[in-house]
Amino acid sequence: MSKLDLEWLAVFDEVYKTGNVTKAAERLGMAQAAASTALNKLRAHFDDRLFTRTAQGMQPTPHAERIYPNLREALAQLAQAQGNRSSFEPARAQRRFRICMTDISEVVLLPGLLDHLRHAAPGVHIETEIISTHSGRRLQDGDVDLAVGFMPQLDAGFYQQVLFMQNFVCLAAQNHPRIGAKLTRKRFEEEAHAVVSSSGTGHAIVDTTIARLGLKRNVVVRLSSFLSVARIVAHTELIVVVPRILGNVLATQEPVKVLAPPFTLPAYAVKQHWHERFHADPGNAWLRRTLAQLFSGS
Repeated sequence: MSKLDLEWLAVFDEVYKTGNVTKAAERLGMAQAAASTALNKLRAHFDDRLFTRTAQGMQPTPHAERIYPNLREALAQLAQAQGNRSSFEPARAQRRFRICMTDISEVVLLPGLLDHLRHAAPGVHIETEIISTHSGRRLQDGDVDLAVGFMPQLDAGFYQQVLFMQNFVCLAAQNHPRIGAKLTRKRFEEEAHAVVSSSGTGHAIVDTTIARLGLKRNVVVRLSSFLSVARIVAHTELIVVVPRILGNVLATQEPVKVLAPPFTLPAYAVKQHWHERFHADPGNAWLRRTLAQLFSGS
């Protein structure tokens, strides 16, 4: 089987998984025109459309669904026979990855990843989007490669790996007139609070614990992200509960102090999630390994 024939099969495999010729080409590191040409040659070879355009993307025909398991197995066996020479080569790769993450991860994790890529994979580019209720579907459709955060809704039907455990701290202004080095439960209940409700950050754990303990919390502002929370706390008398990894970073950027909560809050696991359709994709696997190596135990 010639190299060109193998490229045809690789294009078929990626279009089948992503439902999109452009995405297939990006994953294979080839021009979209070349992927379209390969798909047309496959159509001629099998005398079948193989994929048809729908509102949900390129959907396989019945014939494509019948032959896909055999073609996928052939690709796997050929890769093994070649000693996995088709594996992802980060130093030479030209590829864009999209990662679904929280604004916290953009602040505390993304800089480390980008610095690593600058040296190890200069042709790899990253796009991010904020975790939402659509993240699971976007992972399944191949619109995003990975999702990083606290997402219990993705525990079923997706591969997952714990990157690190996270707990919570309170932040208050350095010059807060009533809070010193320790925050008491009484002071927690009496002070005004800012609350950040952002998907994937474990904020529901805080809400549930406070309700279970019967604590009062005077919430005067609800924020949609953590972008402004440190500045708000630094220049007001408000206090806020945030994940520790973020609190430590914010304390280096604004005059705020990190305080232990006056009650026990459960820790939670920050994980990376991916869909089984892309579990064996060499580029996706490399990105997962990279994140695990950089941030496990953070």
